[in-house]
Amino acid sequence: VFICSCSQKIANMNDNYRYIVGTASCFLCTSLLFTLFRKRETGLRRQEDRFEICSERKGIKRDETASVPNIRRVMTKPQVESLRQQYFCGKVSVSYANSGPLMIVEGKGSKLIDDVGKSYLDTRNNVAHVGHSHPRVVESVQQQLGILNTNTRYLHPNVVRLAERLCAYLPDPLGVVFFVNSGSEANDLALRLARAFTGSNNTIVVDGGYHGHTLACLEASPYKYEHSKEFTLSAPKETSKYKTPGHHIWKVPCPDVYRGEHRDIDDSGIKYSMSVEEACQFYREDCGENVGAFIVEGGMSVAGVILPPAQYMSRSVQAVRNAGGIYIADEVQTGFGRFGSSFWAFQHRHSTDDEIVIPDIVTMGKPFGNGMPLAAVVTNRAISDAFEGMGVEYFNTFGGNPVCAAAGLAMLDVLESEALQENAAKVGQYLKDKFLHLSQSLNIIGDIRGSGLFIGIELVRDRITKEPAEAETSFLCTVLKEKYSILTSIDGLHNNVFVVKPPMVFSIEDADEFVKGFENAVRVDLQALENINSLSKTPT
Repeated sequence: VFICSCSQKIANMNDNYRYIVGTASCFLCTSLLFTLFRKRETGLRRQEDRFEICSERKGIKRDETASVPNIRRVMTKPQVESLRQQYFCGKVSVSYANSGPLMIVEGKGSKLIDDVGKSYLDTRNNVAHVGHSHPRVVESVQQQLGILNTNTRYLHPNVVRLAERLCAYLPDPLGVVFFVNSGSEANDLALRLARAFTGSNNTIVVDGGYHGHTLACLEASPYKYEHSKEFTLSAPKETSKYKTPGHHIWKVPCPDVYRGEHRDIDDSGIKYSMSVEEACQFYREDCGENVGAFIVEGGMSVAGVILPPAQYMSRSVQAVRNAGGIYIADEVQTGFGRFGSSFWAFQHRHSTDDEIVIPDIVTMGKPFGNGMPLAAVVTNRAISDAFEGMGVEYFNTFGGNPVCAAAGLAMLDVLESEALQENAAKVGQYLKDKFLHLSQSLNIIGDIRGSGLFIGIELVRDRITKEPAEAETSFLCTVLKEKYSILTSIDGLHNNVFVVKPPMVFSIEDADEFVKGFENAVRVDLQALENINSLSKTPT
């Protein structure tokens, strides 16, 4: 408006005045634009100088492409691998290291995409619970991050809404929530709560169990402590079958009805529970101490998808409670509808008359936030009050922060609106049926087990002896990735079980693609292999 007004006035002047005023106006505009440009350039240069000074002090070369949004142009895969080797500990594992690790830069639904744009079917990543980069979760996180993210000492609606939503999925008396950042944190806190309530840190753990990477969790995880030099193992009792990190840890056998000691489905649960009763008797009668906790996964993932047989949990938990202890249900891998038939693994029934045992504490992990660092511990008021009575406040800086809470709320919204628990039941059963049909002609398939989208496919060299097909499983995992663009995960005490726990949006079409790829890998690629024992293990 100002320019138009000036132009009109200039037009009314005579030629001499018009020339003088026009020239002066051009000069002033040019000067103004030049000043603004120099100011911006100076500001950017100051930022660059600060970056260069900081980088020079650390000996870091500036990446000229770092401002490019496309991550594929920021750094090449060899550069990433080189820097990883330079700055990371060698024990920080990376999947598929023996055949070339993947540089994953994008995800959508049940697919992951690498740095060259190749798409992979993801059968293994349960952390992206409702699908990789689900738009609704992404939008909720972005929106909240644009408003506020701060520590949890302040009141905020997101966190209390999330606690209310979470408790609605759990039976009474589970109604007190602690938000944390990871499954490891959740299980570590659960063990603290158990000690506060029972006055004991004596813990009964299950062979093959894994509960996290904190020191307390590692002691409760035979999967880890039996392969680590961090711990000096000894038998809690002279006649004890297993060695553990100390008197306070008692390991019981994995209740595996396929290759374990007790395989009769009718009474295996009773027989396996007798080991838990023995542990309770040792602490209570031999030592005069309480049991602190019995921590168990409703579906044991790294043990190879082991679901406790009927009566195992009811008898075991009764013995634990009679010995003064509590039952911790680790739902980090299995919670939020993954079983299809139930929202939590502890609610899974083998038959209509199978008893559901309500835990004293339930833990859950990062699937809660669809990959955002969100986890939780839920317990009853009596245990919470005992913990409160210890006299030390509990504070978790970022556990349940506004952004992660927004992710959790969005995840639950998607889970409900897209009926993903029902999808897990339908697609999971379809997948099991397809593999059962395939097993009629592929003798390498020894067992297919699990519920919903939590499935284990155990491979053997001989169905009678059940000799584990460890090398074959490793080879197939590599071939599925390299040739068929399918990502799988290997677990089990003998590293011969494909553990299937994909995003809950996994479809019938995804299941068909997986089964077809697996069948071709066995019939074509495995058959053509000359020396199976020459292969290196595939880390997943």
